[in-house]
Amino acid sequence: MANEKMVKEITSMDEDFAKWYTDVCLKAELIDYASVKGCMIIRPYGYAIWENIQKTMDGMFKDTGVENVYMPLFIPESLLQKEKDHVEGFAPEVAWVTMGGEEKLEERLCVRPTSETLFCDHFKNVVHSYRDLPKLYNQWCSVVRWEKTTRPFLRSREFLWQEGHTLHATAEEAKERTEQMLNVYARFAEEVLAIPVVKGQKTEKERFAGAEATYTIEALMHDGKALQSGTSHYFGNGFSKAFDVTYTDKENKQIYPYQTSWGTTTRLIGAVIMTHGDDNGLVLPPMIAPIQTVIIPIASHKEGVMDVANGIYNRLKNVCRVKLDSSEQTPGWKFAEYEMKGVPVRIEIGPRDIENNVCVVARRDNGEKVTVSLDELETKIPEILKNVQQGLFDKALARRNQMTYDAKNLDELKEIAESRAGFIRAMWCGDRECEEKLKEVAGVTSRCIPFEQECLSDTCVCCGKKADKMLYWGKAY
Repeated sequence: MANEKMVKEITSMDEDFAKWYTDVCLKAELIDYASVKGCMIIRPYGYAIWENIQKTMDGMFKDTGVENVYMPLFIPESLLQKEKDHVEGFAPEVAWVTMGGEEKLEERLCVRPTSETLFCDHFKNVVHSYRDLPKLYNQWCSVVRWEKTTRPFLRSREFLWQEGHTLHATAEEAKERTEQMLNVYARFAEEVLAIPVVKGQKTEKERFAGAEATYTIEALMHDGKALQSGTSHYFGNGFSKAFDVTYTDKENKQIYPYQTSWGTTTRLIGAVIMTHGDDNGLVLPPMIAPIQTVIIPIASHKEGVMDVANGIYNRLKNVCRVKLDSSEQTPGWKFAEYEMKGVPVRIEIGPRDIENNVCVVARRDNGEKVTVSLDELETKIPEILKNVQQGLFDKALARRNQMTYDAKNLDELKEIAESRAGFIRAMWCGDRECEEKLKEVAGVTSRCIPFEQECLSDTCVCCGKKADKMLYWGKAY
C-alpha cells in the first residue's frame, strides 16, 4: 500500500509531462520553492547530485589544463556596455543594483548574467606578452537572469553553473579549444549522465550574443522536446578589441588575442530527470547518484539480520556509495522511497536469504531482480552498477532514434511537428527567413547544424532552393 500511495502522488508522464516533472523534483526532495519568485532551493539530495556532476566535470576540465578562478558578482554598467552585441543580447534579463546601504550608487551594478566582461577586464591587467598565453580559466558560481517563466533546474532567475573563459595567441588555437570543450561536454553527457547528444553548430540567429560561432550539444527528452545541454563559443578577437586586451608577440608587435567561453548549468539535473525518469520517480545514472546502492533489511527485528546488513554495508562502502536504511519504516515504504529517489541498485536481505548465504539485488532502471551470493558482492555490485549505467544510455539512445524523423518538404515537416514529438532532420538553404518561417508555421526552432552531415535532399525544406546543410529542428525547453 505504501508503494502505491507514494506512486499515486506522482502525475503520470503521459497524462501531464510538465506536472510529472515538477512532482518528481518535489517528491524526490531535489528542490523546494523559495520565497523569492522564480528562484529555487536546491535541497541536500539535489545538491549532492550537482556536487557529483561538478566533481567529475571539474576533473575533466583540469585534465585539459584549465584552472579555477572566481570573479565578482557585480559588473559596473560602463563595463557591460563595452561590447555592444553582448549587452544587447542580455539587456532584457539583467537585474540591477542601484542602492548600496541607504545611498544611491553613482553607477548601476549589474548582477552577473555571465562574466565575459569581467574576464576581459582582468585579462587586460594580466596579459602583456605571448609568454602569458594561453589563459585557461573556469569559474563555478551562480548567475542571475530575470526570466519571466521559470521551471525547476531548467529555467530559474538564479542558477548554478560553470563558465569557462580562455584567451589564446591565435584564432586556430581558440577555435580548437572551443571544439575541445564541446567534446568534453559531449563525453560527460554520454559517459557520466548516460544521455546521448547531437554535437553541432548553432545558426547565426541562435548563437550567443557577441560570439562569432556557437557550438552546442542537444539532447532529446522523454516527451520529445530538445534540451540545449552545454554550449561552447568562439569569440574571435572582438572582445579583446572592445576591452583593449593586447599582448606583445615574438616580433614585438601588439596583437589582440582570441577568446572562447563555454558553460553548463544545473539544467543538466533537469536533463537527467526528463531523460531517464519514469512514473515511479527519478532514475539516476550510477555515476552521479548520491546513493548508488541501498541496503533494505527485511524482518530487521529478527536475530542476525542487522548484523549481516551491517557487514554488507562495511564491505560495500569501499566499492560504491552505499546506504543502510535501518529506520523503522516498513520495507514496502523504503522500496517506494528509494525508487522515487532513483537509487540505481537495491539490496534486500532477510532471514531466509541469510540461511542461503544470498541476498536479492534489484535494478532501478528495469526492475530486474537477481539473487547474488553474499561472498560475491564486492565484485557483483560494481558490475551491476556498470550495467545500469550502460543500460540507461542504450535505452535513451534507442528512444532518440525512434523519435528522430526526416522531412523532405514543408508539408512533411509540418505534419511531423503536429503529430509526433522528437527531432526533425531536414535540409536548409542557410536563409534566416526560412528559419523564422519554420518557427512560425510549424513551431520548431533550429537546434543545430550537426557535425555529422547527411544529404537528405538537394533542396531546402522550406523554400525549395538549393541546400547543402542538414539541420536538426525541434520544439525545445
